[in-house]
Amino acid sequence: MEHLSTELNDLPDEILMIIFRKLFNTEVLYSLIDVNKRFNTIVRDPIFTNELTLMRCLSNNRNYPLPDPILDRFCFQILPSIRHKIKWLNLESSSMKRILNVTNYPNLYGLGLYDLEIETARSLIDEFCLTSINKNQILSLIIDVTRYKNGKNLRRDTTECIFMHILNIFSNLEYLNFCPSSMWYQGLLFNNPSPTINSSTLLELHISLASLTDCLYILDGRFNKLHTLYVDIDFISSLRLTNNNQEKLSNLRCFSLCCGMSTDYYDELIVPFLQRMSNLEKLSLNLIVCAKSKFVDGIELKQNIINHMARLKRLEFCISSSISLRNQIYLQSKQDIQDTFKDFKDDEIISYVDYFQEKYTRCHIYLYPEQLKYYGTLTNNFPGGLFTCVRTLILDDEHPFQHEFFVRLQKSFPFIKNISLENSKPQNNKLCRESQNGIQDFAIINYPYLTTLTLYGAHDDYIEEFLVDTKICLPNNLLHINIYYEQLKRVTHNFTRDATRNNCAKLNSLFLNGRRYPKHAKNYFPNVPKY
Repeated sequence: MEHLSTELNDLPDEILMIIFRKLFNTEVLYSLIDVNKRFNTIVRDPIFTNELTLMRCLSNNRNYPLPDPILDRFCFQILPSIRHKIKWLNLESSSMKRILNVTNYPNLYGLGLYDLEIETARSLIDEFCLTSINKNQILSLIIDVTRYKNGKNLRRDTTECIFMHILNIFSNLEYLNFCPSSMWYQGLLFNNPSPTINSSTLLELHISLASLTDCLYILDGRFNKLHTLYVDIDFISSLRLTNNNQEKLSNLRCFSLCCGMSTDYYDELIVPFLQRMSNLEKLSLNLIVCAKSKFVDGIELKQNIINHMARLKRLEFCISSSISLRNQIYLQSKQDIQDTFKDFKDDEIISYVDYFQEKYTRCHIYLYPEQLKYYGTLTNNFPGGLFTCVRTLILDDEHPFQHEFFVRLQKSFPFIKNISLENSKPQNNKLCRESQNGIQDFAIINYPYLTTLTLYGAHDDYIEEFLVDTKICLPNNLLHINIYYEQLKRVTHNFTRDATRNNCAKLNSLFLNGRRYPKHAKNYFPNVPKY
């Protein structure tokens, strides 16, 4: 380190700043603070001290504490010496109490609290009140509540209590992100919303909710200064629709609505709800719609949404709408759909149409795909693009998916975590193609973030596609597969096939439709517990 410091010391400050800004702030501070007077001045710059992430963020969507030597150095030396400069801290649950108690942070206004287990979330928040930090100085808060320790789903009423407790404790909050990252999470449900769930200071809220009714409760006046709302809804239906308030939502300037489940109530619920937001300046829609007679296209968006928002400056959308073939007299083409956007200023709108014989047709329209969380059902007609925020995909087609399709999939969805595949058609080129020198002429695909794979309704060829290690390389990240026992037995040649052994050895969880794998397969799945 001494030799490295000498070499760095020869560089001008401007070059050092460029180098250090490419590193994590914790790395810069841990390695260079108190090395010499010059480095001390540089690394104490607000660029490196304003916001600190004092945890390890791994690709399996979990956060872990810093190694003990690094955490000790921060607690004993670094944090006390820069405490006046720190404005935001990102912490994980196990080290949170120690870091917050090691010193006071007079200028701290933002906190990100991650991996809070449901059993301890409220107590950890209460413990925050016992630190020397003034809870009223916290203006921004990110709360990431994960699942129970035993893997069960969160109780909705428990998360409602935590949400209410946060609002009571942090009385001056202006920004709150209460969108847990766990795949087991269920949206917040307000069965009987307490009048104490309110805030006169909150300006921006990010939240996952159970239904549209819960979203209406959020907007019924209890957050009277709220101007930005990002909401992820489990389902949109009329079953729980008890709040029929039709007043204009004139305070809202930015609204984002995401729902990964298909809804039949676009015309009856979503359109009237959006038309109440007359002063909206930014709108984002990520929806899967079962349409009754027509697709959601450019004409529909303009007539029923855009024309009701005179101040709208930016519209982002990814909408998949499907219609039964029996409801269609004229089958629209991709060009027909694209022509409905001819009056839109943005020329980056992408659209295409899928036709499923004797079933239905589906229209996809999207703009600004880098912002989208859901994509709907994906087929061979998918034109590509980059979707860095999408984590869950459903693949379904009546035509086979070839290996090249999965290559495109990985490039377009680089951070995909959950894939569900339904396709009963065999691949046309399922045999391993080899060149004259015996080397395969197609690329091995890597899905480094994949954690869950569901293959019910998939032909054996697609099970081979994911399990043969010369086609797809699976990660070592708590991978779980849902699959029929008989298919897995066939593809693995009764759990003896070498070509599928490596990927099967990476599995940490396996659901075989209620069956158990046989005793002789124990070594084939070394990380999967015997059910």
